Amino acid sequence: MEPVSRQTAPVLEKTYQFVLWLVPTVDKFPRAQKFLLGDRIQSSALDVLEGLVEAAYTKARGPILARVNLGLMYSARAVVRELMDDLDGAIADYNLAIAI
Repeated sequence: MEPVSRQTAPVLEKTYQFVLWLVPTVDKFPRAQKFLLGDRIQSSALDVLEGLVEAAYTKARGPILARVNLGLMYSARAVVRELMDDLDGAIADYNLAIAI
């Protein structure tokens, strides 16, 4: 019997790539934003990734995805919007269209 190969969901892969990009990008933030907004953004992004991984390995995805979308994604969007306003678009080099 051949092993079953599980394909990674595109949203999970894109979120993972976003987190990989985000961590070194936050290190480049000005000191004032790095420790407050940077930490909040990283925590929110990691919480979203964790929720998506949890949803990928369970059959009852609905409640988990609702939690990720309504709670975590909303807070991530709000913090990123605040940061973008504060930094005057300094990180706009990456297409941050939060369409994860």
